[in-house]
Amino acid sequence: MMKALVYDGPGSRKWTEVADPVVTDAEDAIVRVDAVTICGTDLHILKGDVPSVAPGTVLGHEAVGVVEQTGAGVRDFAPGDRVLISCISSCGRCRYCRTGSYGRCTGGGGWVLGHLIDGTQAERVRVPFADHSMHRLPSEIGDETAVLLADILPTSYEVGVRNGRVGPGDTVLIFGAGPIGLAAIATARLFSPLRVVVVDPAPTRRKTAELYGADVTLADAEEARAWVRDSTVDGVDVTIEAVGVPETFELCAELVRPCGHVANVGVHGSSATLRLESLWDRDVTITTGLVDTSSTPMLLSMLAARRISLPGLVTHRFGMGEIQEAYDIFSDAMDSGAMKVVMLGDEADIGSR
Repeated sequence: MMKALVYDGPGSRKWTEVADPVVTDAEDAIVRVDAVTICGTDLHILKGDVPSVAPGTVLGHEAVGVVEQTGAGVRDFAPGDRVLISCISSCGRCRYCRTGSYGRCTGGGGWVLGHLIDGTQAERVRVPFADHSMHRLPSEIGDETAVLLADILPTSYEVGVRNGRVGPGDTVLIFGAGPIGLAAIATARLFSPLRVVVVDPAPTRRKTAELYGADVTLADAEEARAWVRDSTVDGVDVTIEAVGVPETFELCAELVRPCGHVANVGVHGSSATLRLESLWDRDVTITTGLVDTSSTPMLLSMLAARRISLPGLVTHRFGMGEIQEAYDIFSDAMDSGAMKVVMLGDEADIGSR
């Protein structure tokens, strides 16, 4: 038996004993979890916003650990390998996986960990399609930093910056300076935008956004409207929604220029209004998406080479058995100041980064 955090229905979670995971398919790997974090999506699950998650499911889809066992069909990993577990599993064979759209996998992958099967907020986890769903980690990157590559960094880059077509000379407006928004600043900077503008009501988050390279930070919608009116001709080139509430999505569509791009990253639990009466003739491109993690190898290399840094993104650290306290801190981020919280096992590789 092992300990794991189990979803017990809307509003309820418990750290309890569950059966150890076992290899059920030749392509499975069993991984000892050394570092795991909590995602905003986990909070949406606990609120009941994701009804496809059944009570009794172990939560979590981001982790770093060491391989303990592999199925007969696993070729690229062996017991003892230190690995990053991707938040997206990939069969590697379906039409979507063959084009790098792993989030849309129809062969049993996609976002399954902590969603459709038991996830990573446990002492051990079964990883399906191990060869396509894990990445070997270089020694330069410690577990605490590596776990940010499981979801936060590729999500911000792929769904925000890449889908938003950020380019040289662009003005980029990001709503939300939480972990996703901060990682969007860091990866948008790779494309030499003219200005990165961030909107967030929390003064501490605005200050952190400045450390990440935001040129302008604003507190609310009215400040954002005033800045766009006074500082641009007809709107910003790219807006990135990194909050997941209707009002910020609607502002993204309102403040983007004609022929601009709106990239929605936030997970929405309620409907947002799409005002086609004001958008239909503006040639605006609106993208949504679940991360594919196709960029993870590139981002891993960039992080190891120090071309990307995520300073101070991990604000709170806990032992694995303190995960309930970690959830309380993370879910009360406005008062606690939490960005990312990380639970570390006894054998975690803290490393230098």
